[in-house]
Amino acid sequence: MVTNVTNFSRSGLYDWMAQRVSAVVLAAYFIFLIGYMVANPGLGYAEWHGLFSHNAMRIFSLLALVALIVHAWVGMWTITTDYLTPMAIGRWATGVRFLVQAACGVLQFVVFVWGVQILWGF
Repeated sequence: MVTNVTNFSRSGLYDWMAQRVSAVVLAAYFIFLIGYMVANPGLGYAEWHGLFSHNAMRIFSLLALVALIVHAWVGMWTITTDYLTPMAIGRWATGVRFLVQAACGVLQFVVFVWGVQILWGF
């Protein structure tokens, strides 16, 4: 078993559950957006602005953004711990794995802050 301080919740069951719950939130968000586009053909800027100016849609979008970050973090942590091993890349695997995970974490933080700025206009 791989134990690492960069694990999202330090438990495989909780990571599995976070992955599934975030997938459901993302699916609901994109199904809603697709349904909105189908129900309102020929959408322009004014209609999109009207949709995203409602606080409920902003909150739903923020929830989807958080779900995307959680989903990506669990997925990238799993990939790095499965494939960046001493057997696969040599004795520097722990350091390389940490750097890749740190880069992913920084990128996800930047995406989150950028998403909040877009949604709430800060």
